[in-house]
Amino acid sequence: MKIIIEPHTLGRAHERGANKDEIYEVISDGIVIPAKNNRYGKYKIFTFNHERNSSFYEQKRVEVYYTIENSTIITVTVYVFYGKWEE
Repeated sequence: MKIIIEPHTLGRAHERGANKDEIYEVISDGIVIPAKNNRYGKYKIFTFNHERNSSFYEQKRVEVYYTIENSTIITVTVYVFYGKWEE
């Protein structure tokens, strides 16, 4: 299935600490999460081991929300959370 990453999504990814490769990886290999308004969502936890906003975090959770139109995935937005998750 073709994936289109919208400019809005890339802008939010940059602001929140994610990148294009992570977005593709979440869509391809992520875990499904609930979404509203006829959208879909997936997340994936990545090793981070860096500081962000003066705090150190071991991991980051990247959530991508998207729609599917004519066999094409079109991203809506991305959220990034920092912390430690057990999987």
